[in-house]
Amino acid sequence: MKRLFCLWLCVAVLNAADAPQPLSPTEAARTMTVPKGFRVSLFAGEPDVKQPIGFCIDDRGRLWVAEANNYPDKKAGRNDRIVILEDTDGDGRHDKRTVFYDKLEYVSGVEVGFGGVWVMSIPNFYFIPDKNLDGVPDGPPVVLLDGFGTTENAHNIANGFAWGPDGWLYGTHGRTNWSLPGKPGTPTQMRERFDGGVWRYHPTRHVWEPYCDGTTNPWGIDWNEYGHAFVCNCVNPHLFHVIQGAYYEPARDRPGTRHTYERIATIADHLHFTNTKNIRQGLGTPEEDVAGGGHAHSGTMIYLGDNWPDDFRGHVFMNNIHGRRINHDRLARAGSGYTAAHAPDVMRANDPWFMGVTLAYGPDGGVFVSDWSDTGECHSTKNTRKDTGRIYKITHGQPKPWQGDISKLGNDELVKLQGHRNDWFARHARRVLQERQAVPLSLRGTLHSGQAVPLRLRALWTLWVTGNLREIELASLLADKSEHLRAWAVQLLCEHKNPGAQTLLEFARMAREDTSPLVRLYLASAMQRLPLAQRAPVLKALLAHEEDAGDQNLPLMYWYAAEPVVAADNAMAVQLLAACKIPKVRQFITRRMTAGRATANP
Repeated sequence: MKRLFCLWLCVAVLNAADAPQPLSPTEAARTMTVPKGFRVSLFAGEPDVKQPIGFCIDDRGRLWVAEANNYPDKKAGRNDRIVILEDTDGDGRHDKRTVFYDKLEYVSGVEVGFGGVWVMSIPNFYFIPDKNLDGVPDGPPVVLLDGFGTTENAHNIANGFAWGPDGWLYGTHGRTNWSLPGKPGTPTQMRERFDGGVWRYHPTRHVWEPYCDGTTNPWGIDWNEYGHAFVCNCVNPHLFHVIQGAYYEPARDRPGTRHTYERIATIADHLHFTNTKNIRQGLGTPEEDVAGGGHAHSGTMIYLGDNWPDDFRGHVFMNNIHGRRINHDRLARAGSGYTAAHAPDVMRANDPWFMGVTLAYGPDGGVFVSDWSDTGECHSTKNTRKDTGRIYKITHGQPKPWQGDISKLGNDELVKLQGHRNDWFARHARRVLQERQAVPLSLRGTLHSGQAVPLRLRALWTLWVTGNLREIELASLLADKSEHLRAWAVQLLCEHKNPGAQTLLEFARMAREDTSPLVRLYLASAMQRLPLAQRAPVLKALLAHEEDAGDQNLPLMYWYAAEPVVAADNAMAVQLLAACKIPKVRQFITRRMTAGRATANP
């Protein structure tokens, strides 16, 4: 055994010696290949930033960076930290660095807002108070939730954060290290097992809930201008349209999901890797280079800034970890959801150590990309260096520097920012209005106007998160001419409480008569949030849509909502079967009726 260890050690030393050396941070930025008119600059590099596993951008345009110094040792102690990087002179490179907190155990995500910093540092989800965000904590970290999984491996963990348009904080979560999240002290039997996917946490109601289940190791979530979410996936197919209540490939043999029977597939019409049986074999081959670089992806970003050309707006971008590049997929509506087609990669790094993790556009529309900067990770050489890390910025032309503070603006100014071309301003202004619980009533005119649908949706979301939408007004939107307003009205009406009897009748009418598959998708999601006894009228109407049989989402989403009804009530199961004109769902209903009367959710 000792001889084998010595042999392994010698090989490891030789491999490390033979490994290509990294370019300097400035040279790595200078040599990146980008489309004509773009440029890459270095925002920060080692020693000022190390192991940047995630970052967010605050209301002043500063980057709050999570440094995973412990990775991949989950028992290394409290050495991870959050640092703040700031560009005070507007030259595109940081010139001020502040260590905010340096005693985290295994950090994997950071976001700011509501008077502090939200940190995923498994097994705990923390809030570190810093009311004025001066970079000095107002007190020790508060454990909001514990029980996030750490058992299986160093990755596939709860990660990332982003504020959703509905006012929740969203996170992604890998499938291997399943979790039992709960408030500290909650008994195990009162916790809900979460097998991975997307989850969310409400910052003022302090409610945690799963949002959807599946994929393998999603890392990063973002929304398009219609509020539709997307995640990229590290390993296996790389992109999924995130639907509330959905179950995604690949399946796992888990007790709580055995009656899903089938899961929703990737929306991508392509792969970025060539060998589906042994995904390691294609790494670095010319064929895989043409396909897009490799199987591991991180850092979903839907570009809605105002610096890159319009041809990139609304498209999805993600880091390709092995391919040393940023992949680019074009999104297009297809039925109730989307398809994604591979477009030319927007950046290719010539530094052999480049490993992108996080992507985000900022107030000037430029895109920040973090670089783990190592010789390998994810089905290749494990993390070998602890002293490297870079953050680059990709811009088109010469963006106008921005220096300001969204949190210092008055409510009227924040309302005006809902019309800004750069969605960064709209998102930050909406969150600040949510924090203040302001009364942006002037947005009611936008909501009920004939303006562009994305602007009306911004008005809707802002009114919602500030507590200025009653059920009667939301219900009036169920007849709106825009499918997006109708769909979002459905979701919000079922967000915090059960809708009233009149609204339920309107849902049933829409399920019968609404011509939009998107609206029917939102109805299917909403049914999962209602008591079983209230679902049947809507489900019967949805299942009668024979034309939905070929949709990539609807048959399965109908089934996910119907399964617990079928499991709990044989008489109602027969009625749903009689109403159903979708062959796949008829098969599932019959199969479930013969599988016993278990009442667990699918």
